[in-house]
Amino acid sequence: MSKPSIPKGTRDFTPEVMARRQWIFSTLRSAFERRGFQPIETPAMEALTTLTGKYGEEGDQLIFKILNNGDFLGKAQDDTLNARDSKALGFQISKKALRYDLTVPFARFVTMHRNEIPMPFKRYQMQTVWRGDRPGKGRYQEFVQCDADIIGSTGVLCELELVCLFYEALTALKVPQFRILVNDRRILSGMADHLGIGDRLTEWTVAVDKADKVGIEGVCKELGERGFSTEVQEGTQALFAARPSGVEGMKTLAEQFPVPAVQEGVAALASLWNLAQSEGVQEPELVFAPGLARGLDYYTGAIFEVQVVDGPVGSICGGGRYDDLTGIFGMPDVSGVGISFGADRIYDVLEHFGAFPTGLDVGLDILLLHMGEETLPQVLATAAACRREGLRTEVYPDAAKLKRQFKYADDRNVPYVIVIGSDEAAAGNVTLRDMESGAQESVSLEGLIGRLKA
Repeated sequence: MSKPSIPKGTRDFTPEVMARRQWIFSTLRSAFERRGFQPIETPAMEALTTLTGKYGEEGDQLIFKILNNGDFLGKAQDDTLNARDSKALGFQISKKALRYDLTVPFARFVTMHRNEIPMPFKRYQMQTVWRGDRPGKGRYQEFVQCDADIIGSTGVLCELELVCLFYEALTALKVPQFRILVNDRRILSGMADHLGIGDRLTEWTVAVDKADKVGIEGVCKELGERGFSTEVQEGTQALFAARPSGVEGMKTLAEQFPVPAVQEGVAALASLWNLAQSEGVQEPELVFAPGLARGLDYYTGAIFEVQVVDGPVGSICGGGRYDDLTGIFGMPDVSGVGISFGADRIYDVLEHFGAFPTGLDVGLDILLLHMGEETLPQVLATAAACRREGLRTEVYPDAAKLKRQFKYADDRNVPYVIVIGSDEAAAGNVTLRDMESGAQESVSLEGLIGRLKA
């Protein structure tokens, strides 16, 4: 018999971990709804054609494809098999795939439900996504994304709302020393024009976006391997060497690269900066990061990433402005901007810094001991009264030895245990034991409810 296992990049979650995860989801949900975002859900799998071509060359390779039902090789062409052309073969034997993110499915959703939703439309979505990344610290093949998008408006207030949402949600989650990095793809495209990169913008930004992982020298090395000139490598080094921050840094960058796209991007970010400060979001939490590229093909304007100083993982959130993403589904000229909270990475950060609130793993308020069939009616009636008052209550299922029942209470971290033996039943009282202090007292049912609720 083989040893049980799960695929790499996936995880089981114990009740203690789930309590923390549910707290994260609940906190994010509250932050979303306070700003008027509405919930939606989409299927775990999408048509393969819906997903491919939206995430760049590297992203497409990470999509989990689902084999067709039945004889999936039946429609595979012999020349494709003989040529070992895995890309072409994928479309012949697979028509569906697990969703890679929530943004592209959202664009498909908006196109299909355009007559049912108000515009602009503000949505949030918290569901699992799958990516064929190499598993590692903070990098999983199955994880939950928590997205918020505003589609149908080009106003800078949309970017402002999402920056403020980052700040409010991460503050509520007690994430320490987070930094909201902001850039604009127009700045990058203008710089690329200035450096003579031409139609290789995406290839260049893919390399630039790896600076935090491989350093500036690593970026330049990759650019050289990709065939970029020495001039491009030196210009890229100048970008990172400047490392400007705030509005003054933006102006300096605009002077270094005097092309229209850079001017437009800088003007938009400067406006966002001033508005964000009016809502209390400013440095050091808000950082202008001209090297931030985020290599996804669909970002066209502002781009965001959130990092934690000395955190155990890389970015924990990201997003950006995308123009005409719905155009590929037959609904052109609809602009949107969205962000994604990486719940799993946020968990890793909070665990690393010991920042989770205490008491999240307490699944029960009260455990009633099973003292035998004689007093079981009173035990069940007391349990029902406690539940009616909103107290999480459980009755031990067997009339086991008290030592065993108390051990169960310790294992469940129950704060209070109730004992109703024959003496308590005759007197109409219960014995309440504080499991932390070990103190016991006899109280009436009315006194019990008041004590526990207090």
